[in-house]
Amino acid sequence: MESVDAMTEPELLAAARTGDPGAFDRLVAPYRRELLAHCYRMLGSVQDAEDALQESLLGAWRGIGGFEGRSSLRGWLYRVCTNACLRLISRRPRRVLSPDHGPARQDTAELGAPVSGPIWLEPWPDDISADTPHGRWPEPMVDTDDPAARYLRRESVELAFVAALQFLPGTQRAVLILREVLEFSAAETARMLDTTPASVNSALQRARKAVGERTPGPSQRDELAALGDDGCRALVDAFVAAWERADVPALLTLLTEDARFTMPPLPAWFDGRDSVARFLAERIFATPWRLLPFAANGQPGFACYLRTAEGEPYRLGAVNVLTLRDGRIREITGFLDPELHRHLGLPLELAAPDGGPEK
Repeated sequence: MESVDAMTEPELLAAARTGDPGAFDRLVAPYRRELLAHCYRMLGSVQDAEDALQESLLGAWRGIGGFEGRSSLRGWLYRVCTNACLRLISRRPRRVLSPDHGPARQDTAELGAPVSGPIWLEPWPDDISADTPHGRWPEPMVDTDDPAARYLRRESVELAFVAALQFLPGTQRAVLILREVLEFSAAETARMLDTTPASVNSALQRARKAVGERTPGPSQRDELAALGDDGCRALVDAFVAAWERADVPALLTLLTEDARFTMPPLPAWFDGRDSVARFLAERIFATPWRLLPFAANGQPGFACYLRTAEGEPYRLGAVNVLTLRDGRIREITGFLDPELHRHLGLPLELAAPDGGPEK
């Protein structure tokens, strides 16, 4: 019997239709990465994206016998995934960032109780290579001229763009992603959503306008390009050095005047460089930290480890994603949820100060 590894896509499809699970897994394997990214854009959560992808692949396995090939296999899988996401959207609140949840605070002593539930936007890891509870995360998102890989474009997963998507009705969200990011035609998108090309075009216009109003200014990809590799490296190195030595004045030189610091699931966030400086000095640097570079959403970031007692290891306390503007840091978006940290596959501890092993 021929190995599934040697089969062509038509042969795999034929075998999958007869109930061969190995052929089905091999058939959909080339599309898993982009389908997961699609679910993340739709839902704003790596955990929800995993759930939606698993539901979608189970539905595709059950329905593969009815796939008649009128569209491409890729298009059919996107239809299954998109509709799974739309069902999840109808059952859950939108995912938001802190400024959309409540006003900024001034009092650094009262950060509020964590707000639980599926309401916070989550980061998308660019370059996590470790095994996660649900398999391996995608490889680094890179620029490419290959049309089949354009879903990897950095701006399509930037925090501001994904956050703006969450304010669209589900169908508009799907239309914008399918048409603008994945470049399906209006006719293909209409078939996926069981509607008409005219309705798709109308929804696309409304979605473009709404997202454009929420994402003014250059993309983070453009900001990073303007900064250049050397400039970005220098900014990251300066941030790490200043943070690890608790040097607030040095950090302030890296921030814009209107910088923000957010930390979901805590409701508190701080707006403006002076407020951020006060929070850093009074709360953040009460304990020592170590930072591990971590790219997320096509933006620079860090896994942040804190030590609460002398001689103990540094334990993962936050994942911070930086948003840049004109070569400085406009926003530090901190994600504090331990469950999210475990899902990202990051090490939960770094080496103890005495050189003990990492865990």
